Amino acid sequence: MTVVLLISGSTRAASTNSAALRTISALAPDGVSARWYGDLAELPAFNPDDDGSAHPSVLALRQQLSGADAVLFCTPEYAGTLPGSLKNLLDWTVGTADLHEKPVAWITVAPLGRGDGAVAMLWSVLSYLGADVDCEACGCLPVLHKDVGPDGLVTDMEFRSGASAMLRRLVWYARRATSLRTARSGSGPAG
Repeated sequence: MTVVLLISGSTRAASTNSAALRTISALAPDGVSARWYGDLAELPAFNPDDDGSAHPSVLALRQQLSGADAVLFCTPEYAGTLPGSLKNLLDWTVGTADLHEKPVAWITVAPLGRGDGAVAMLWSVLSYLGADVDCEACGCLPVLHKDVGPDGLVTDMEFRSGASAMLRRLVWYARRATSLRTARSGSGPAG
């Protein structure tokens, strides 16, 4: 089972970013567990003097990241950059290397020509963290509020098709990365 952790950069209840990730979770094929990270608003403000071990929400984040084979982000743009809550989450991973060499990708649901500041900052921070960004699994699939059904899932078939393809690509990339690490460590099957 390949585990993909889904992280929305939005704390809004009616967020199209969160709807996109919920839809991706619902579209996950057999052999893939797409798990929702839902505690973004619960994380305390990052403090470099605090390792986070006293905060249950930080420990839970680290546990979820550790148990994931890959991470898929979907974030809005606020004031030309990442929302503070998502940047805070990423800051908590700096000292522990939770995302170092972890296969990651992102999806943006902003209309074309918007959201570029958030994507650029996310790329910059993930690169700094040493995350293994799968550029081919990243992309823009715009979602409007009218595209979200009463069940909170995106109904637009173009989005669903594109999102499913992005998830399959990220899963392939994560499995490949795991195989390469296993081969490098020499712990693979004897041959």
